[in-house]
Amino acid sequence: MINSILVKIAQYFRPRLIDALENYNKARFSTDVTAGITVGIIALPLAIAFAIASGAKPEAGIFTAIIAGFIISALGGSRVQIGGPTGAFIVIVYGIIEQYGYANLLICTIMAGFMLVAMGLMRMGNLIKFFPRPLIIGFTSGIAVLIIFSQVKDFLGLKIANLPADFFPKLASLYHALPTINFVTLALALCSALLIWFYPKAWAQKIPSPILALVLGTAIVALFDLPVETIGSRFGGIPQGLPSFDPPELTFAALRHLIAPAMTIALLGAIESLLSAAVADGMIDDKHDSNQELIAQGLANIVTPFFGGIPATGAIARTAANVRSGATSPISGIVHALTLLLIVLIAAPLAKHIPLATLSAILLIVAINMGEWEGFFTLRKYPVSDSAVLVMTFLLTVIFDLTVAVEVGMFIAIFFFIQRISSLTNVTLSDHTSGAENSESSVPHDKIPKGVVIYRVFGALFFGAADKLETILQQSHTEPDVLILKMHEVISMDSSALHKLEHLYGKLRAHNKHLILCGPHTQPYFLMHQAGFFERIGKENVVANIEDALKRARELLEVDSETPIF
Repeated sequence: MINSILVKIAQYFRPRLIDALENYNKARFSTDVTAGITVGIIALPLAIAFAIASGAKPEAGIFTAIIAGFIISALGGSRVQIGGPTGAFIVIVYGIIEQYGYANLLICTIMAGFMLVAMGLMRMGNLIKFFPRPLIIGFTSGIAVLIIFSQVKDFLGLKIANLPADFFPKLASLYHALPTINFVTLALALCSALLIWFYPKAWAQKIPSPILALVLGTAIVALFDLPVETIGSRFGGIPQGLPSFDPPELTFAALRHLIAPAMTIALLGAIESLLSAAVADGMIDDKHDSNQELIAQGLANIVTPFFGGIPATGAIARTAANVRSGATSPISGIVHALTLLLIVLIAAPLAKHIPLATLSAILLIVAINMGEWEGFFTLRKYPVSDSAVLVMTFLLTVIFDLTVAVEVGMFIAIFFFIQRISSLTNVTLSDHTSGAENSESSVPHDKIPKGVVIYRVFGALFFGAADKLETILQQSHTEPDVLILKMHEVISMDSSALHKLEHLYGKLRAHNKHLILCGPHTQPYFLMHQAGFFERIGKENVVANIEDALKRARELLEVDSETPIF
């Protein structure tokens, strides 16, 4: 009994950490520790920058990276995934905080966490493959543009009390504040950005460029007492120690209003984490468990808000850095979280001296690297449908929000897909041997009795192509006594197509004509059988091959010829 329960649990919940620890040795542990420390150092400035850009306090980003990073690595479905706050969430989180407040952001994140766990338990991890690539390029690049504009304020040192979340009001605020540019801030931000951009890749393994920019920027500001805004001047510093457990107050009214933003967080979290895991698979020649990954992402987002954290997901850049640093197991991700915790416990007071200009420069480079700009330069190589999905999703992400962009983008993609599949469905007259048909289903013209017409149906018979069945009688020069539909190439069928087929049969019966179905596949066969269509046309009129269809047609013609007319 207990064993069967454990087996059942293992089917739904088996972290990759369990598999990774098999045959684990000291050498692998050493490389994982080194990789974890490296990624932990890389994650520090990013966690702070993402939190500040999202409208949260800097410690929220660090605590999220620690707690969510630990849970995602310990319980996730990827060997090398690094979790934490990411740039993709900046725009969404900022908008939620501005509209609903920080307390409701925490509730949104918890709700999104439960949604992600449910998606994992319902084995929905593979649904990511149904998101077309142009849609992902469009909203990813749109988010990158929004991040870039959100950093203009701190990059230029503009004096703006509250930067609007919506794109056009944000542009207006930035434009009106241009006379308040702090040129010292601009110089520091520009130097930091150039350092990160042109930093030699060969040096990045030893000293990551964001860390070097952060250290140098902080040192320069402290040494020359530059008049620029810092973490200390805006937030008062970062607390030294662990966050306290502070559950947000849950109310039914709040839950009802926060379902939509929670779904946005869950959707983006699922896409981002599974994309990151897929990138990691390609780098280490492995295959992640997408359902387990969703469960871990969900648990991380359920737990983190109780410590004041923001939404977390798999981070592509940090995961790639983890792999390049030699990571072989989830131990590196756990070490990454512990490294961040150690830094907070030891060096938190120093963080108040970090200039916001340097953090904005780091985020600016992150956003530039995040956008998939090459997709726009190759638009002319794409089908019109793909270009439309990409451009529309990009514009809607920038102008409205991610939820609208994904919904409309998916609708457009589905519309074009239906149109494309519909164009592949054909109903053609097939009363003679054709080279396009196989020998089993083709028949010489002289073998077809007079009054019998054969049509070949090819493709998927669904609502988008069902009307093609109505053209059958229109294509016939003479009204057939027996109509044979060769259905061995019909791969699927829906109720709309069945309705059209019943309508066609009704027209034939009204004129005392007959319908024979030849070789329907399993799914169409089952649908027609369940709907009782075979009983209406007669089970003897459903045959396996063209020879049997012609034999049945001759029988029907003989019966008709013997029937007296009064």
